Amino acid sequence: MIWLWLLVVACVTLAPVAWFAGQGGRLRGRRDAALALHRAQLTELDRDLAEGRLLPAEHAAARLEVQRRLLREADDAEAGPARSGPFGVVLLTALVPALAVILYVAAGGAPDFRAREAAARQVAQGMAAQARQTAEDEAVIARLRETLAKMDSHTDTARRGYVMLGRAELSLGHLPEAAEAWRQALAQRFEPDLGAETAEVISEAQAHVTPEAANLFRRALAEAPADAPWRKAAEKRVSEAGGS
Repeated sequence: MIWLWLLVVACVTLAPVAWFAGQGGRLRGRRDAALALHRAQLTELDRDLAEGRLLPAEHAAARLEVQRRLLREADDAEAGPARSGPFGVVLLTALVPALAVILYVAAGGAPDFRAREAAARQVAQGMAAQARQTAEDEAVIARLRETLAKMDSHTDTARRGYVMLGRAELSLGHLPEAAEAWRQALAQRFEPDLGAETAEVISEAQAHVTPEAANLFRRALAEAPADAPWRKAAEKRVSEAGGS
């Protein structure tokens, strides 16, 4: 099917040449160009005379010389070999795409777009691999939830498990689930870093700083050291909530 489309494109591209040949036209050769140049020189001489850049005698002599060259070129054109008619142009029009196809096939080409297909396969394989990894991560998170549900939530082991669960949920873009897991960890022991991170996740999930997030930011700022790297960001969030 692709060869048919290539043939159509070639015909459309070369159709103007074939039409021009069918109308009896011919390309201008070197003699035609010389004749046109001599005529242009005559026009230029007349303009120079009219503008006073040439004297009448100079103009007459120069014009005579140009006319002689013009006649000489015309005689040479009539005495020259006859040009091929429209048949030659039409034949050339047909041979150009045929020759291009022959050279293309001889070089081992084939219009099957293998490179594009290979790129598409790589993209599909990458998406499939990502989907498998996501499914595996979801399974790990599900098992972690089941394990935490059977544990005493007041133990330090459970707290670390909830922190890990929040990290895993966040890596998959599950913002509300990550915030909920970290709430469980903060309920046992508040840490400024985790409190500020939880407040940020809540704000991103709700697309604004909620009262809960603002309170977490304030408490984290109050208990964090003065050089906490997230302090300026947390203060900005509190300001957005209308706090001080």
